[in-house]
Amino acid sequence: MITVLPYNIHHVAIAVEDLDASLADFADKYGIAPISIETVEEQGVRESMIAVGGSHIQLLQPLGPDTPVGKFLSRNGEGLHHIAFAVTDIEAALAHLQQEGARLIDSTPRIGGGGHRIAFVHPADLAGTLIELVEV
Repeated sequence: MITVLPYNIHHVAIAVEDLDASLADFADKYGIAPISIETVEEQGVRESMIAVGGSHIQLLQPLGPDTPVGKFLSRNGEGLHHIAFAVTDIEAALAHLQQEGARLIDSTPRIGGGGHRIAFVHPADLAGTLIELVEV
């Protein structure tokens, strides 16, 4: 069985064209401020985390049009990019998914925002939705 923390989505990621403008919209409309803003060169994004209840909303601005998020924006426009599940043991989660025949984008973890170990599962494995595993 996959090791997922019960009842917890780590974050929902939204691809945006302009991170600063999107953060201003969140502040104006919802009174929510970011808890972090960082650039993750390896993923080609500038990102921000916004705490909402026990989870987060992650806003992703591509560093360029040829990055994964840049390509996503050119195909789909702004909107939902992925859903991230918290896992306590990312290697065990990946092994379980591989055993179940899941199509993994990452067969081994890499470092993501906040220094977390992460891995992605192809959208074809869950109703066209990109899934990220985040080790917590």
